[in-house]
Amino acid sequence: MKAPGFWTTGGWPAAALAPASWLWRLGAQIRRATTTTYRPAVPLICVGNATAGGAGKTPTVLAVAAELIVRGSRVGLLSRGHGGTLSGPVRVDPAVHGSAEVGDEPLLLAAAAPTVIARDRAAGARLLEEIGIDVIVMDDGLQNPSLIPTLSLLVVDGGAGIGNGQLMPAGPLREPWDAALQKSAAVVLIGDDRTGIATRVGDRRPLLRAVLEPSPASLTLRGQRVLGFAGIGRPDKFRETLTEIGAELVGFQAFADHHAYRPLEVMELVERAVGLNAIPVTTAKDAVRLPPEARPMVTVVDVSLSWRDPAAIAALLDGMTP
Repeated sequence: MKAPGFWTTGGWPAAALAPASWLWRLGAQIRRATTTTYRPAVPLICVGNATAGGAGKTPTVLAVAAELIVRGSRVGLLSRGHGGTLSGPVRVDPAVHGSAEVGDEPLLLAAAAPTVIARDRAAGARLLEEIGIDVIVMDDGLQNPSLIPTLSLLVVDGGAGIGNGQLMPAGPLREPWDAALQKSAAVVLIGDDRTGIATRVGDRRPLLRAVLEPSPASLTLRGQRVLGFAGIGRPDKFRETLTEIGAELVGFQAFADHHAYRPLEVMELVERAVGLNAIPVTTAKDAVRLPPEARPMVTVVDVSLSWRDPAAIAALLDGMTP
């Protein structure tokens, strides 16, 4: 789904949808009241966001997992498996599963640590406990009441912020901003703060600043003509990345988040790039959704999260208790 413009600007469409937002809030309250909660026997870190769409949760999960692995922890990753057909709980095996079955993000996560997908998050946590992990890091789930986290991180895209600040469908918020902030131990602000998130947070929670950095291999695209395409929460973020690494962007096509690429569709993109004397490029998240035969034809620009103050996230994890 592409976010409507009024999610950023507000105006009469947002005002007209305000009553539906009240129903959204009521539905969330009913869900919390009727859901049986589970507290895992091992520490659970929830990496979530307050808005619909991408904010950088998966790179944050990978960065947190890397910090824990360096400490010697046996880390397990938990995802809903959005976009996949399997409901789980099932351990993701990239040699067996494709994005159509388990979703795109779990395939990226599984390359870093044992990963389980489960629509029933509690069942997924139990499977990870059976596998024998020391700590669970959950990708998304801040609004899911079925698990009791040890620590929650609220991820915010500095470029998008929280839009018009209203609940869905009048705005992009999945829950009120103050409620998301209240349940979180810290806010992870990714990229430049273009929407005043630091002011919104104030001194109520620690603000952990981070950036998404392209891999060293991606820097070979500097000065190269490229045709970019992406089906992620905010495709413009990928456009900005290509510009930042110094690529000459001769074309760009945005798709909906989790878009399932058809073979003919990718071939048309490749042929268009050839006609422009350009290199077709996409994100790592998109690459796992490409037809296998098309992947060698497309260059992948991978990014990873880098902490501005590594000591701050280290201190937060130090203070985590089961």
